[in-house]
Amino acid sequence: MAIKDYIRQRYFPQMWCPGCGHGIILNALLRAVDELGLDKNNIVMTSGIGCSARISGYVDFHSLHTLHGRALAFATGVKLSKPELTLLVPMGDGDALAIGGNHFIHSARRNIDMTAIVMNNRIYGMTGGQYSPLSGPGKKATTAPYTTIDKDFDVVKLSVAAGATFVARSTAYHVLECIDFLKKAINHKGFSVVEILSQWPYVLWTEKQRRWCG
Repeated sequence: MAIKDYIRQRYFPQMWCPGCGHGIILNALLRAVDELGLDKNNIVMTSGIGCSARISGYVDFHSLHTLHGRALAFATGVKLSKPELTLLVPMGDGDALAIGGNHFIHSARRNIDMTAIVMNNRIYGMTGGQYSPLSGPGKKATTAPYTTIDKDFDVVKLSVAAGATFVARSTAYHVLECIDFLKKAINHKGFSVVEILSQWPYVLWTEKQRRWCG
């Protein structure tokens, strides 16, 4: 199939800011699905709230755009009722490790057969640039005007410690590596975590915000 057959073209152009890495991650994910030859009718994508969660609206899979931080809980329900389906769960900083942190560690502990994709831009971008559990110390944010003091989670170490049986990390720059990791994660029988570092174009966001607010 062509890549365009995996997307809902009526929802394009997408809403991500120019320069954001999320569109690259979407591209890598679709190429991974295509190279694996998966039937899109057997794929279910669940997502929560935030920039990353918008992916579920762009793909032509069965999809659930759910509550903030609860994407893994919904995916668990789908997998338990229809174990033959392939579950993809894209999440941002908050969905994965703030409000969704408890679901994340217990999904890893249970080693449920699904692929969690953590799109880590180290910020809450959609709501204006608040710092997240993945920001790390010394970062300036709207909620940390004098920079952050908290340490960040290491997604890879946390995933391994909680029980995930496939864990990988890449960046939106390393597209071919992302495709390879995603293919391996989807094929893996167990809880897979692929963390992909994604840039957040702060200057472009502030310009867009200024235009919206006059």
